[in-house]
Amino acid sequence: MGRIITITNQKGGVGKTTTAVNLSACLGEAGQRVLLVDFDPQGNASSGLLAERPEDKKTIYELICGNCSEEDCLIRDAAENLDLIPADMNLAGCEAEFQDLEGMESMLKKALEKLQDQYDYIFIDCPPSLSVLTINALTAADSVIIPIQCEYYALEGLNQVLKTIYLVQQSLNPGLRVDGVLFTMYDQRTNLSEEVVETVKENLQEPIYNTVIPRNVRLAEAPSHGEPINVYDSGSRGAESYRLLAAELMSKEGLI
Repeated sequence: MGRIITITNQKGGVGKTTTAVNLSACLGEAGQRVLLVDFDPQGNASSGLLAERPEDKKTIYELICGNCSEEDCLIRDAAENLDLIPADMNLAGCEAEFQDLEGMESMLKKALEKLQDQYDYIFIDCPPSLSVLTINALTAADSVIIPIQCEYYALEGLNQVLKTIYLVQQSLNPGLRVDGVLFTMYDQRTNLSEEVVETVKENLQEPIYNTVIPRNVRLAEAPSHGEPINVYDSGSRGAESYRLLAAELMSKEGLI
């Protein structure tokens, strides 16, 4: 049964979707069967993998509402060994639409149950906010990856995420754990990036990934071409970093 991993941070602009797309793609490249669930109404993970969504495919919104089957919304082989369930702005209305529905926090978990056996990894890309969508993603997950940007306010955003995870553990998903904190947008030319890394390591009790994702122009360009970094520029520093992250994740699982 595949591991479900939510990638989240309530702070925007930290490399959350970049990590969801490129870690998924690099695991697929390494031979793992991967599903990426875009659970952000902005649909950035969808556009980061595909220039445009096939017209006949539904979205995660229709799936959690019970208005389509898994096959209706699955985009097979969006990249090597990587399938995608896309999102669009219809997802934005979920909080108001389902607020009085019993078990609303578990809608995504139920939607993914039939898919879990088909994959080694299922990644969920969350919106940059604390909402019913984020709570659903955490309730569905086995573990969480928390990307944080190497900048001064990193710890503030990190503490908010950890509080949310703790609340979900207490009430909805006691088995949920933090897989690791991931440093992103690391700039080796500045002292600030190194200071942030050291501060977080000194103050945090949660696991931290050894892999650090650098600032990289090619990483920033890839989404506009609808390709993950390992396809857009396979030899770039960004691609190599996400391959290292994929290897580190698989190593934790005893896969390599």
